[in-house]
Amino acid sequence: MNLFDVYPINPIAVTKAKGSIVWDADGNEYLDLYGGHAVISIGHTHPHYVRRITEQLNQIGFYSNSIEIPLQRQLADLLGSVSGKSDFQLFLCNSGAEANENALKLASFHNGRKKVIAFKGAFHGRTSLAVAATDNPKIIAPVNETSNVVFLPFNDEEALESAFAAFGEEIASVIIEGIQGVGGIQVASPQFLKKIRALTEEYGAVFIADSVQCGYGRTGNFYAHDHAEVEADIYSMAKGMGNGFPIGAIAISPKIKPWFGMLGTTFGGNHLACAAALAVLEVMQQDDLMRNAADVGAYLINELRAFDRIQEVRGMGLMIGIDLPAELNMVKRDLLVKNRIFTGEAKPNVIRLLPALSMSKLHADRFLEAFDERLKNF
Repeated sequence: MNLFDVYPINPIAVTKAKGSIVWDADGNEYLDLYGGHAVISIGHTHPHYVRRITEQLNQIGFYSNSIEIPLQRQLADLLGSVSGKSDFQLFLCNSGAEANENALKLASFHNGRKKVIAFKGAFHGRTSLAVAATDNPKIIAPVNETSNVVFLPFNDEEALESAFAAFGEEIASVIIEGIQGVGGIQVASPQFLKKIRALTEEYGAVFIADSVQCGYGRTGNFYAHDHAEVEADIYSMAKGMGNGFPIGAIAISPKIKPWFGMLGTTFGGNHLACAAALAVLEVMQQDDLMRNAADVGAYLINELRAFDRIQEVRGMGLMIGIDLPAELNMVKRDLLVKNRIFTGEAKPNVIRLLPALSMSKLHADRFLEAFDERLKNF
């Protein structure tokens, strides 16, 4: 059987990893500033993380949600404490797409409405509702097409007000990334997030904060939306939540009431996933990783803005976008091939930095030196 050929793959087999360093099958060392797409939050193979999962696997790896799983309550308690949302409710699932799918569905259950407001440049996942709210027609299959999703310009308060004035009583939810990842590290302004909060409250709609990529401490606050000092009704999360173990979740406002069978999942909240997520939060607390993300991120952003050939540097903490002119479109490739540094990208020419929250200033300097070298060679 062949693999279904949907991924453009770098011809590198990573066989070993530790912290922010990975090694290929030939023993070559790479600096990982991509983290498997913002997934590696506490560093590869962190000893506490490995120990937590190993110990759990030696006890029980899986049982369904038909029984009590005390680890789920432990995770909910710790997540509530670290995120500052201890009065919220937690539903555990398996991925970011599934988290957003459930968030959109839950909002519709809550107010009985169908219409969703999303934004240009948005990426919310590839499942039915999540992909319908994603601004990429190429990956929306005909069966996913719906007239219930309205796309508005990002950070455009006037367009948002007009949409609510036109059909506010029909709007089930507004879903927005605090920082758009696939959209090119576009930061939602505090004023725009506050406007969303005000209008959703006025019209009885649900404010969904997609924190799948921009959450979990990556920006220096637990959720990127926290920088605007607003509280959403539902927060979706995944990626950095499990440091590589598949897990997702939504944190749900106490005003949204559950009923049996409202949501469901087979694998969500299993013993191993909870052990992985608990380990991540424990390391984040122990090593003060949100502060590290803020400090090292601010250092990187400040240093990058001193490069005169960069069009713009965007982001917060360790979610950084470097917008390059078209003539520098090979910099990302050369960083990997010539400097052995993994980075991400957003079309057409944005380099995305999504490293572990434990990234050191030493590794930041290693990247800056390599980046400077690449620019000088063009």
